[in-house]
Amino acid sequence: MATQQDDSERSAPVKRIRWATRRAPGQTGAQKRKSLMDRLHSRTGSTEKKRDSRGSDNSKPLDMANNPEDSSSSDDGSDSPDGRRVFFNIPLPPDALDEDGHPLQNFMRNKIRTAKYTPLSFVPKNLWFQFHNIANVYFLFTIILGIFSIFGASNPALNATPLIVIVSITGIKDAIEDWRRTTLDVELNNAPVHRLVDYNNVNTAEDSISLWRRIKKASTRAVNFLWRRWQERKQVKSGKGKTYAERAMDEGRASIDTRRTSMVSRRASVTSTHSEPGDDGIQMTPVPSPLPGQGPNGDDILNVRGAPEVTVTFENDKKDDKAKRQSAQPPQRFYGSLIDPFMEVPEKARFKKDYWKNVQVGDFIRLYDEEPIPADVVILSTSDNDGACYVETKNLDGETNLKVRQALHCGRKVRHARHCEKSAFVIESEPPQANLYSYSGIIKWNQRDPNNESAPGTEMAEPITINNLLLRGSSLRNTEWALGVVVFTGQETKIMLNAGITPSKRARISKDLNWNVIYNFVVLFFMCLVAAIVQGTTWGQGSNSLNFFEFGSYGGSPGIDGFITFWAAIILFQNLVPVSLYITLEIIRTAQAIFIYNDIGMYYERLDYPCTPKSWNISDDLGQVEYIFSDKTGTLTQNVMEFKKATINGVPYGEAYTEAMAGMQRRQGVDVEDEAARAREQIAMDRVSMIDQLRKLHDNPYLHDEDLTFVAPDFVRDLSGEQGLEQSQANENFMLALALCHTVITERTPGDPPKIEFKAQSPDEAALVATARDCGFTVMGRHKDQIILNVMGEDRAYTVLNTLEFNSSRKRMSAIIRMPDGKIILFCKGADSIIYSRLRRGEQKELRAITADHLEMFAREGLRTLCIAQRELGEEEYQLWNKQHDLAAAAVTNREEKLEEISDAIERELTLLGGTAIEDRLQDGVPDSIALLGKAGIKLWVLTGDKVETAINIGFSCNLLDNNMDLIVLKIEDDSLETAEAELDRHLATFNMTGSEEELKAAQHNHEPPDPTHAIVIDGDSLKLVLDDTLKRKFLLLCKQCRSVLCCRVSPSQKAAVVDMVKHGLDCLTLSIGDGANDVAMIQTAHVGVGIAGEEGRQAVMSSDYAIGQFKFLTRLVLVHGRWSYRRLAETIANFFYKNLVWTFSLFWYQIYTNFDCQYIFDYTYIIMFNLAFTSLPVILMGILDQDVDDKVSLAVPQLYRRGIERKEWTQPKFWMYMGDGLYQSLIVFCVTYLLFRDGNFVTMSGLNIDDTKRMGVYIATGAVIVANIYILLNTYRWDWLVILIVIISTLLIWFWTGVYTATTAGFSFYQAAPQVYGQLSFWAVVLLTIIICLLPRFSVKSFQKMYFPYDVDIIREQVRQGKFDYLKETEQLIPPAPEEKLAMESSMTSDDAPKPVPLTRKTSPGHHRYRPSIPESERPIYPPSVAPTTTTTNYQPRSQNGSDGTDYTRHTRSSFDLIRETPRETPHSFDRPRPSFDRARMSMDRIRPSFEASRDFTSAALLTRLESSHSGPSHSRDPSLGPGFSPVSPQVSRRREDISDSLR
Repeated sequence: MATQQDDSERSAPVKRIRWATRRAPGQTGAQKRKSLMDRLHSRTGSTEKKRDSRGSDNSKPLDMANNPEDSSSSDDGSDSPDGRRVFFNIPLPPDALDEDGHPLQNFMRNKIRTAKYTPLSFVPKNLWFQFHNIANVYFLFTIILGIFSIFGASNPALNATPLIVIVSITGIKDAIEDWRRTTLDVELNNAPVHRLVDYNNVNTAEDSISLWRRIKKASTRAVNFLWRRWQERKQVKSGKGKTYAERAMDEGRASIDTRRTSMVSRRASVTSTHSEPGDDGIQMTPVPSPLPGQGPNGDDILNVRGAPEVTVTFENDKKDDKAKRQSAQPPQRFYGSLIDPFMEVPEKARFKKDYWKNVQVGDFIRLYDEEPIPADVVILSTSDNDGACYVETKNLDGETNLKVRQALHCGRKVRHARHCEKSAFVIESEPPQANLYSYSGIIKWNQRDPNNESAPGTEMAEPITINNLLLRGSSLRNTEWALGVVVFTGQETKIMLNAGITPSKRARISKDLNWNVIYNFVVLFFMCLVAAIVQGTTWGQGSNSLNFFEFGSYGGSPGIDGFITFWAAIILFQNLVPVSLYITLEIIRTAQAIFIYNDIGMYYERLDYPCTPKSWNISDDLGQVEYIFSDKTGTLTQNVMEFKKATINGVPYGEAYTEAMAGMQRRQGVDVEDEAARAREQIAMDRVSMIDQLRKLHDNPYLHDEDLTFVAPDFVRDLSGEQGLEQSQANENFMLALALCHTVITERTPGDPPKIEFKAQSPDEAALVATARDCGFTVMGRHKDQIILNVMGEDRAYTVLNTLEFNSSRKRMSAIIRMPDGKIILFCKGADSIIYSRLRRGEQKELRAITADHLEMFAREGLRTLCIAQRELGEEEYQLWNKQHDLAAAAVTNREEKLEEISDAIERELTLLGGTAIEDRLQDGVPDSIALLGKAGIKLWVLTGDKVETAINIGFSCNLLDNNMDLIVLKIEDDSLETAEAELDRHLATFNMTGSEEELKAAQHNHEPPDPTHAIVIDGDSLKLVLDDTLKRKFLLLCKQCRSVLCCRVSPSQKAAVVDMVKHGLDCLTLSIGDGANDVAMIQTAHVGVGIAGEEGRQAVMSSDYAIGQFKFLTRLVLVHGRWSYRRLAETIANFFYKNLVWTFSLFWYQIYTNFDCQYIFDYTYIIMFNLAFTSLPVILMGILDQDVDDKVSLAVPQLYRRGIERKEWTQPKFWMYMGDGLYQSLIVFCVTYLLFRDGNFVTMSGLNIDDTKRMGVYIATGAVIVANIYILLNTYRWDWLVILIVIISTLLIWFWTGVYTATTAGFSFYQAAPQVYGQLSFWAVVLLTIIICLLPRFSVKSFQKMYFPYDVDIIREQVRQGKFDYLKETEQLIPPAPEEKLAMESSMTSDDAPKPVPLTRKTSPGHHRYRPSIPESERPIYPPSVAPTTTTTNYQPRSQNGSDGTDYTRHTRSSFDLIRETPRETPHSFDRPRPSFDRARMSMDRIRPSFEASRDFTSAALLTRLESSHSGPSHSRDPSLGPGFSPVSPQVSRRREDISDSLR
């Protein structure tokens, strides 16, 4: 047994069946998946050539292969809804072949491509995508118009420059992004895998490769070759060697050499001729394929040197011991073997290192530890004799916990290439589908008698489930090797079918921007229409100067002239539509994303995780969030579970002081700081005492003092027998249940003493097993179907017969164990309501009531509770049930439902052992963060799967709830919509509302936070009713009036439904934050989704728009970066429209004096350079760097955020105000110059005048550029050296360009315009006068507004200048204090001894009550929650803090429960000993009335005592064949509504 103890370090549960939560996809996701599947099945399949079919003529085909009637495939053999068939070492039957003898089934290649482009397709395809933007199409249209000289464009090539720049920048960005995807694709497709070669895979067909595809592949290879050469040159220069991925294809594994030399694969397809690893000298696998008899004791075991230390081998079984164990066990089921011992094979197949892209359906592959899975693979065998292997699915579903997968029983002897050649079988599989948690298939083979070659074979079959499937994207862990066969490849794998369904999101400001662009198009249309009408009319008059100075019109008639003028005006006024605005916004948002990523204030050091933007185009939405929807577990809490308390046989154990307890005592008027200090001191002493007693009872080498979380010295005393044998035995059975009923993976870290750690699929389960270890019941590991425990120094082996795993619908988990004495015990743990409903009827009444009372107290302390129960099974009873279980497991259709039904049948007639309580502590800074978000006007709703009691107490501890609130508890008893409506109407009447449509419209425009007087608590069953279309509006309006909303026991789909209700009902911006896969739905539904990189994996992170490490970073992300981004973009867009209007209408005013003949007053280069260079940088810099206040002030004064909630930074009045300002300034820019030249005729020193249009245009253009840049500067809050420098450089660019361009004859008539114009005093006078007249109104209005109607930010900026925020320079807090808080702290430190009321924020003298300083703390009054004094109530006017029954504010009718309080039940054991934590919780219970949860049938003590074993007892019909105690579930059986399991938190 000592050897077993050393070696059994990794668990391998047998007969494990998983019923996973099925995620119901939304309509959009379903449509996309269907579209994807349709595209997949419409393509042709594999392009690889059929493998060389050596030896196939000598193999003996199976009868079922030649008998079509025995096959369960479709007639045509294709991927029909009935699935697919994959044949191994069996010729295809006639129904699977076409008329040419080729396979009918076409399978996808394993080569994938996530990139959009190839080297040949990039240019045309990228242009195609870019010109889906209507603005680019518009600009291209103006360029095409400019090509025709009839429309007056002087330089068509130059006209294309802005579009070329925009398209080029966007194309370069797309190319860089796609090149990264391409690099990852190439690396992945060429990753190494050990594949069986020289083996006849009959499932593939030859396919011709077109010339076009050959050209594409050749171009790709050429680009990759050039890239590799460039990379090699860089490595040579930098002195670096090959990367790990490159060395992987060149180095052999450190193991025994193979017996055979490498042979080149005979695949001859065009694809493989260029990618065959053999051509590059890639070795075949150096890991041997041992022949029979080479393993220890002659077994077929792959003996590899250098095995990991965690390997479970257990080689010390003697033959006589083996015989004894076999005789003691019941007969084992015969599973058969895929190996046909009489099949003749060529013995040429071998495992050889190959590329992922060459893997095909029907291939045998061998995987090694730490290797990723290249395709969806059915496991045949593993290095573990029990067929177990461990996979990490982090890249697949985001979960970091290891999962156990099992090899098929029939394939566990298939361990090397010879066995693969001799294995003949067919896999009938379901078609490709995207559900990651479900798979159904069956493997069929002909079982031969190894002792009789002439005997006919027996047809056998074994079901294949998701537990037997390794999915592409996961990685093998803690397993030497695994061998399997490929069933899905490439785009048909589950990970690829799940890719690309994340909904795309657009920022709200971008949606509003589309309307402003449309408005500009309308203005442009009327401008062009006016030009066309005036020009056509002028030509039609015939009696004006045109007849003398023009040689005729282009059109020849007034109508045609007007038509031509219309399109010429489109070119002339093209800048009115801000085409370059889109690329400007892309640049700004990219820079903002970079700033967010590099913000050290949101860096989580423990995980080395910065805030990571996933969606770069919605940063401004972060500045307008009004509602935040948060998960609780792992989001507000740490999701690091610590076992704190337990109740065993009616005795409570454990000492803890939780945040929820502190919140509960805070609302009772208790000084929680002093109370917490005393409690922690007591717990520290109890910890020392418990460790000392544990060491005396048993010197447990696996107990590490720092890891102990269950502090209960009385538990150790009771375990040692101090209170009698009954309690000692109860404690031991309880710990045995924790140590045996689980699916954890055990790992040992060597040391003195050694350390045993547990990896589980849920942190709760690991905490339970770890507590059993600390108490002396240590899980050492597993050997075959046994779990090895070290119980107080004694090694014991327990046989695991079945494991029925936990899921969201069952809400429980069971393990059927054969004890060392031969008894069969079923251990079950799960939700209290589920366990209580399955207890044996009529028994343990007193124990049930006591345990329920304890569980309610645990829940009130914010602890997560579970119940533990057991049942003893008879041998015959179990064998009858196991037969039914095996039949259900072998079912191909509805397998999950049948397994759940048969499992439900045995989980009845249970005996209660006790309950557990686990703490999930709040994350650092959560209460302060929630309070800060509340001050900003943001409403926080919590959507959790927790119990109501737990959620409420966590709400009080994290500032969601306070003493000033009445809790409105919505609990609909009869599942009636009428009852739900009546309840909603009753509560709405409290606020004088009826729930009308008019009230909803008013609520959409009211963004003020509600008064902190009410909060709503609702469970999942009631939420389902109020989310009905007929009640949704009333429920939404009721929630709108409440400061906090807690939705408990809700499912992922309900979370998304609540978010969608607020999102569309109130027309406001929403943000969802969560950390688990169950939060993905609401994250994708909200406008902004934030994922927390926590303990539940990275599924939420992968589906989010922003990823952070802790909840507290959300405050900085929203209040700082979100507010900055929104204000910056709003100001940038407004200024962009303004400057374009100034420029365009300056041209328009000039047309009045030219009869709108579309003549340019500027040189054409000015038109091009205006948005490209002269005014682009200042407005971009405004969008990137502008700050009204810095980050610390933004957090210290969160009220500044409310302008974003009210959407006041970007409004339609603001847009038209800026447009009007631009219109005025354009008129001034033109008219000042026009008035200068109207009566005067200035000449230069050379005698040439400067009154021609282009030189006049220098006056106008220079004034317009300077005015626009200074205007942008006036609207910029932050003036630093960089901003000033950029404005000056941008302004000087027009002088620089004019001087350079006119210095040559390239400008034709514009030659020497710079010295001629700049040498005139009138030019400088006009420019100065233009600036003053243009900007004076704007400056005056802004000054007036800031002095007499200042915004909040104006006042704060003034206070910053006065030094009131200088203290922030010295603070490093993530959430700095507000000025008034800082002032209060300073005044409290310097105050004198004058008598003052004791403030709530100050500590009184030690040992005295906070609110009654004259009373010692030990004599303080204990206020029940319903009568605790608050700021608005007294003891004479009780006001409930747990619910609204204790007050008339919500017009409740007092229940009879409010008048009677049942005497607290006394526990039957050892209550004379001091139990500080229990006494503290008991005193905090409501002594006036039962809890509001009990009176409303929530999961509390009152409810549990009323659950009279509803799933046990004679009232259920039974199947006699199943023996006593079994009653299969039927649809007619009345059940309590299913709650959402704890796994959904």
